[in-house]
Amino acid sequence: MSEQPDRRRQLGSFLRSRRERLTPDEVGLPRTGRRRTPGLRREELALVAGMSATWYTYLEQGRDIRPSEQVLNALAAALRLDAHERDHLFRLAGHGPATPGPEEPEALTREAAAVPHLLQPNPAYVIAGNYDVLSHNQAAEDLFPGLVADTDRPPNFVRWAFLEPVARSVVIDWEPEVRGLLARLRTLSTRHPDDPRYTRLVRELHEGSPEVRTWWPRYDVQPRHSGRKRLRHPLHGPTEYAYTAFHLAESPEQTLVVYADGSTTEDSDGGPHRARRR
Repeated sequence: MSEQPDRRRQLGSFLRSRRERLTPDEVGLPRTGRRRTPGLRREELALVAGMSATWYTYLEQGRDIRPSEQVLNALAAALRLDAHERDHLFRLAGHGPATPGPEEPEALTREAAAVPHLLQPNPAYVIAGNYDVLSHNQAAEDLFPGLVADTDRPPNFVRWAFLEPVARSVVIDWEPEVRGLLARLRTLSTRHPDDPRYTRLVRELHEGSPEVRTWWPRYDVQPRHSGRKRLRHPLHGPTEYAYTAFHLAESPEQTLVVYADGSTTEDSDGGPHRARRR
């Protein structure tokens, strides 16, 4: 009989701990006066979540109330919960495991998102496992025209390579490059058979690309790696680039990719190598 009151107390403690780690700046609220406690005030969180401050206070105090899934989703968004925290919130509130929305963007830390901008003028971007571009710099946007568009979904490198017409001009050795890209997507999608981000992308590629419809059944697989590729730069023309892939320590399927013109790299025999522009 004591399980429910204990779970309500845990729910209140969990909400309070997550509320106290946020600042007004992070949720778009002005700072007002001196603060005796860390983080957001209860009424501030209630405002951001779109609910009554009194009702939220009762919830945090462990009162005998049962929030709906709609309320929990609003609290999860206001508290900036990640997928694991969101699932924990739903379970404490007496609901089944939370399911992420189909268009929920993948989280990227602020520090990781800043890295491509620090690497300017070298083209650089961070991609998710499904090749969504989570962060990029201006040099990458210039090198891959049409990659970043004003839509309600994140740019995606595989979608660009197969479905954006300009990609066939930018990527000089288009067929071998995109076949390798598709093999790497296949490898990663196999690890997430129920993830709608992958199934949705693969379906879109099949609908828009005859090459994908031909190559996908061959079941080629390949890990992400560093290498070289020839790209047509908007100012310099055809250029051979060396690119390096770095996996993020805390999210190994998120990858930082950095392009260089090859002038400081070495050939296989150890000698200096200059970028070749054709």
